[in-house]
Amino acid sequence: MPTPSAPSVGDVAQATATLAQVQNYLNANPSVVDVLPLLAVLLDEDTGVPILLGDILRTTARLIAQEAKTGSGEIHLIVTGFREAAQEATDLHVLHWDVQRLNGYAFGPASPPAS
Repeated sequence: MPTPSAPSVGDVAQATATLAQVQNYLNANPSVVDVLPLLAVLLDEDTGVPILLGDILRTTARLIAQEAKTGSGEIHLIVTGFREAAQEATDLHVLHWDVQRLNGYAFGPASPPAS
């Protein structure tokens, strides 16, 4: 299997800019009906942000541990921090089920699409 190409710093910056756009949108107090589809994608139990971030942090911890020239205490603390953060991020995937449950409640009508 070919090695996947590395995303550019610009690619990652675009992803975080998109998340910032979602945050700004939420700060404008849209209807929950409009927000739920966004949350469903963001918090998907298999491909959502918590799962991806957890995997990224866990893999980063592994790479640091493998490539560290010394097994210093500081490197060990850093690797442990990445692993703990990975678990915390991954644990947030349970919010997926909360979004699913919210879909069963009646909220205000969705706003018409922006033209």
